[in-house]
Amino acid sequence: MEPRSEVANGGEDADTIALASSNSSFRLEATRMELPLLRFWLLSIGLLTGLLLSLLDTSIVATSLFTIGSEFNALTSVNWVALAYTLTYLGCAVLSARISDIIGRRNAFIAFYIMFLIFSIACGFAQSLAQLIACRAVQGIGGSGLYSIAMIVLLEVAPERLHKVVGGIIAIVITIASILGPVLGGTLTRYTTWRWIFWINGPIGVVSVTIFFFTWPRSEYLPDIRRKSWKELDYFGSILLIVASTMVVFPFQIAGELMDQWSKAIFIAPLAIGVVSWFALIFWSILVDICWGDMMDAAIPMRLLRDRVYVSVLLNTLFLGFPYMLVVYAFPLRLQIVNGKDALTGGIMLLPMLGSSAVGTAITGALNSKQNRVFESLLVATISVALGCGLMSTLSASFEVEPKALGFLVFIGFGWGIAVSIASMVATIHSTHEDHAPAQGMMAQVRVLGGSIGIAASSAILGVFLQERVGSAQPRQVLPPQDDGASSTEGQYMAVRQAYSDAFNKDMQVCAIIGGIAVLLVTGTYSRKRLTLAERQTNSKIERRKAARSSQRLVDETSV
Repeated sequence: MEPRSEVANGGEDADTIALASSNSSFRLEATRMELPLLRFWLLSIGLLTGLLLSLLDTSIVATSLFTIGSEFNALTSVNWVALAYTLTYLGCAVLSARISDIIGRRNAFIAFYIMFLIFSIACGFAQSLAQLIACRAVQGIGGSGLYSIAMIVLLEVAPERLHKVVGGIIAIVITIASILGPVLGGTLTRYTTWRWIFWINGPIGVVSVTIFFFTWPRSEYLPDIRRKSWKELDYFGSILLIVASTMVVFPFQIAGELMDQWSKAIFIAPLAIGVVSWFALIFWSILVDICWGDMMDAAIPMRLLRDRVYVSVLLNTLFLGFPYMLVVYAFPLRLQIVNGKDALTGGIMLLPMLGSSAVGTAITGALNSKQNRVFESLLVATISVALGCGLMSTLSASFEVEPKALGFLVFIGFGWGIAVSIASMVATIHSTHEDHAPAQGMMAQVRVLGGSIGIAASSAILGVFLQERVGSAQPRQVLPPQDDGASSTEGQYMAVRQAYSDAFNKDMQVCAIIGGIAVLLVTGTYSRKRLTLAERQTNSKIERRKAARSSQRLVDETSV
């Protein structure tokens, strides 16, 4: 048993927690000291900057792949620059959260940050495509840690009155990164060199991690969480989770790049491995829970999977990640090809989605500050996303941008802002102190998983339409984005425009269907008798204090 002083975050000075119950109301009489607001916001700058950089690198290369592929004379393989980062970023979210339970939140965040920065700079100095892909894979592991740990720490250190705000801030950062990534990548590539896409992380990251290090609070401002040991880590379950996540995305990405692969081993084999790995992971988690629950922390704790509300929100997050990330990637590309806009304009036209996302997060915090309206909030969010996607499928192939498209984006952004806020809130209040890190990590991982599947599915759909209309699954061979059709005939140009327009509309139809399924999943969060969020937070704190006292008693007994 680890000593009580060895905690994942630090000690806690609160001595007494009592629960007074009257008409279903609860009162917390003493808690840990609250972090001063100034120090919290400074710490948040360090955390949110790391979160932003990790998210930016999922999409910043999107508008630069043609330039990178041309320099290395490897256009057919250049998509691996994006895919390598995405797969490791996706696969390691829960594992990195678990590692933070072992070495501590601060140490883990700094370690993953350093890994991210070193390999970002290495990407900029790559002399071959193989070197670049390898560095991007390791960079993705670092980015995964920044992503999941930042969300965990923000909710753990935030003063209680700001808990309802934190989820909204995270949603806004995710949206900003999604919009800014392709724009920043295109701008840097156009006016400097593609290598600055990776080098820019260096100076920004050094400042960010320095702020984080010097504003990290003392132990009395942190929740009392027992630090785990390496022998408690579920190594086999973590490997299964990584394989399951990556192998489901990989075949769809390949199918989008190379046509006529749907019935071949390159598609079927990894997909089968992914599906089998998911079933094996669930079986293994049940086995760990039954046989070794006191000695090992399962990669996916069964305690979380027994919580109906948490599982419903988890699945809803998975399904909403699909349409949101697909829109973020596909809509700017449609603007460039169908409407003749540049990458910068394409990013700017996503701003209505960013603004409505901020509004959604603000409304969520206000609605749930005193009453538990998780079901109603998530229902509105999911319907809004599904409706927005359905309306987007009605866009025509006209050269001029239809103003209604920007209005449809408002629906998607509004729903997304609410959904991310609710997911962060539920992961916090529906998990015990021991499961807080994996609860947030799983939410983060399924969000990326859904988005990755959405992007891969969009690539596959686009490939089908290009094959039918143009006879090529490689659009760059016909219409390089930066040439605006200069290298193709007028007929080819019009065929590619129509293919992109039709593929996008099909994407949106698929997204509307996925959104409809997500609406059904929201019903799992409904309950007649609901504790308010404040009551759930109080129960969580009491449970954490009891566990800490139990741990202390065991330490005292073993030391006698």
